[in-house]
Amino acid sequence: MKIVSIVGKKNTGKTSLTVKVIEELKKRGYNVASIKHSHHTMEMDKENTDTWKHKQAGSSVVVGIGSTTFFNVRKEMDLNRLLFLIKHMDTVDFVVIEGFKRYNYPKVATSPDVVDEYTIKEVDSFSIDNEGIKDLADIIEERSHDIVDTLFANNCGFNNGEAIASEIRCGNLSAEDLDNVSSYLSIDGNVVGLNRFVSDYLKQNVLGVINTLNLDEYNVEDISNIELIIPGEPLKQTPIDAKCTILVNNRNLEINMFANNIIANSIKGMINSIKTEPDVKKINVDITNIKGDDLENADIELKTNGHDVEINKFTQGILKETIFAVVNSLKIDEEIEELKIKVEE
Repeated sequence: MKIVSIVGKKNTGKTSLTVKVIEELKKRGYNVASIKHSHHTMEMDKENTDTWKHKQAGSSVVVGIGSTTFFNVRKEMDLNRLLFLIKHMDTVDFVVIEGFKRYNYPKVATSPDVVDEYTIKEVDSFSIDNEGIKDLADIIEERSHDIVDTLFANNCGFNNGEAIASEIRCGNLSAEDLDNVSSYLSIDGNVVGLNRFVSDYLKQNVLGVINTLNLDEYNVEDISNIELIIPGEPLKQTPIDAKCTILVNNRNLEINMFANNIIANSIKGMINSIKTEPDVKKINVDITNIKGDDLENADIELKTNGHDVEINKFTQGILKETIFAVVNSLKIDEEIEELKIKVEE
């Protein structure tokens, strides 16, 4: 998803230019979403309509569904939150924003007094012709990008979203050169950046659990998009400091400290969910007799603090699928026949 904002002073043709840009991007075959920002109250339903009455009665979120669907939320939402929600609602190629000039996204300015370091082009929206719109769309294609905190390009020497975004706006880096991030995370409405390894790690873990479920009962045939919400009371962040050792086919797998910490915390979290004993300091998981990607007949043994732990078939399936997925996220080149993982605080 790429994002661009049309900004300018009042009566400088922002709306007309926004419409022209949307039309041109649609002609090029893109799926386009748009956001309109205003400093005034915006109402999506008229006075005395049923949805208007719902809101007057006190509903904080009013949803109207007919030939179209609209949401009316009783608060101003942060732009990044809106962009994150758009990702979940549809597969969008471009988001064209009218306004939000104080945000750090590529901007097309319709007046010189709003030009800043994020501006990729300044135009006169009243005189721009069809060729000018096409040229502008070319620039938007080349120099716009996704949500800033989701940008990673370690292979190109960048690991900071702001720095990457700047390079894209300047034409020194393309959005197509970035790491392929396969999952996105938001915590309490804040978008959390995930690099390729972490996003793939989370994806593989969730798929590992899902593979143990009977999805036919829920009319799920092909998995194309997964949405997960974990609500509840505020959770205390308590990462553990532990060493993780991984043996693949009886050979030690070298991992860096970053991967060590992620895997150790993940394995500890899974075992804690089983509630084996109050204070687990040492975990041993052995998965043997693995045949390709088929883990149903693979054997698994679990020990905590040196004691054998009996687990039922369903829990065995979850552990086998998720731990196998964890190791696969490390891009193992050989076929895995046996896995042994030890986590020790």
